[in-house]
Amino acid sequence: MDYFPAFHDLRGRAVLIVGGGEVAARKYALLASAGARVFLVAPALHPELETARNKAELMHMPEHYASRDLSAYTLVVAATDDATVNAQVAADAERAGRPVNVVDTPELCSFIVPAIVDRSPVQVAISTGGAAPVLARRLRSQIEALLPAGLGRLAELSARWRERVKRRFPALTARRRFWERLFDSPLVERLMQVEERAAEALFADALASAELPSRGEVSLVGAGPGDPELLTLKGLRLLQEADVVVYDRLVSKEVLALARRDAETLYVGKAKADHALPQEDINALLVRLAREGKRVCRLKGGDPFVFGRGGEELETLAEAGIAYQVAPGITAALGCAASSLIPLTHREHAQSLVYVTGHGKDGEVHPDWSLLASPRQTVVFYMGLSSLPRLVRELLAHGRAGDTPAALIENGTLPNERVVTGTLAELPQLALSAQFGGPVLIMVGEVVALRERLAPHRVADRDWRRVA
Repeated sequence: MDYFPAFHDLRGRAVLIVGGGEVAARKYALLASAGARVFLVAPALHPELETARNKAELMHMPEHYASRDLSAYTLVVAATDDATVNAQVAADAERAGRPVNVVDTPELCSFIVPAIVDRSPVQVAISTGGAAPVLARRLRSQIEALLPAGLGRLAELSARWRERVKRRFPALTARRRFWERLFDSPLVERLMQVEERAAEALFADALASAELPSRGEVSLVGAGPGDPELLTLKGLRLLQEADVVVYDRLVSKEVLALARRDAETLYVGKAKADHALPQEDINALLVRLAREGKRVCRLKGGDPFVFGRGGEELETLAEAGIAYQVAPGITAALGCAASSLIPLTHREHAQSLVYVTGHGKDGEVHPDWSLLASPRQTVVFYMGLSSLPRLVRELLAHGRAGDTPAALIENGTLPNERVVTGTLAELPQLALSAQFGGPVLIMVGEVVALRERLAPHRVADRDWRRVA
């Protein structure tokens, strides 16, 4: 985060603007609308500023700026077309310990003015850190179109009823759930549209009839392979509603950052021979948190039902009588295939697709190797890097050709994704040479050879990931 976003109470506080042109007039309008007492230094004024001066709405000092003590001002804005003057204002503000904004000169700013969507008391501030103000204004226009005009009235109504809601639901979790259910309900549209007396009556009825569950619930959410843009809309909603997020090792920090800021996060990741929490303890943790009345998001890399042990966790929840729901995720095979441009099926090369785990409950896998060695199919191994020599040896022994195209995909869909391709027989040596450090997915099948033709023509995805 380049800048810390904050909303500043300027009501009745003195602020200084240096400059009297059109830009200064825009800054004055913003500061005055926030209730600031505006002082302005400039030899001449824009017509809008002249009008404000004549109405005694700003204090005008008709002079060129000279270095001075600025400690009397809460904020300082430099808005002249003279870079030397602007730099002097910035230096004076810095010496006085006052925040300063120098228009169009981010390197001299200690604060920046965002693009603002105003539905007072609801406000949305959009900033690009001074890098692209036109982009910020475009985003503001898009958000303006999304937010209803009555949003401010809804916020004011909520403020008037806040204490009564608190008395009705003393517990913080129950109170939060009431507000969330209200704001998600069809009633919210009527509250924004009807006149004040009718809105008060509607709110009173909603509060009197509100019944919230005394027990919590668990949402099993697939976080996908890492790219936060691959999280489903349902998964995002459940993640942001959660009081507690229980997450595993394969959940990317970008996905985890989408959780509500005040949500508790608990890491229960497991790697080979290194379990932060055994599975039985994870199951018990989910039950305990739900019984405490919390909404729990069990966030799992990929899809919870594809080698994610989601079924085991739901069995425990069902036995305990805990309510739950599932939001599927894009499993690693799908995400890595799309990211590395390897089709999983193809009419000419693969008419079937098999997912196989690289290790089972006892550490070994015992699949039908004859089936896996069948031609014209794609086989994807999850968590198979440590047992790769055995996997290759069994496939070759059961008839899969040694020159079958194959790929090793590390950190699929992430910016540091690596794709190593070769033949089935070469895989163990390729893995040894690559010295992988992240999670690796193994793909075996004729479709892997298509990547060489497809990759050169892909469109870059906002620089999120590179093409190997």
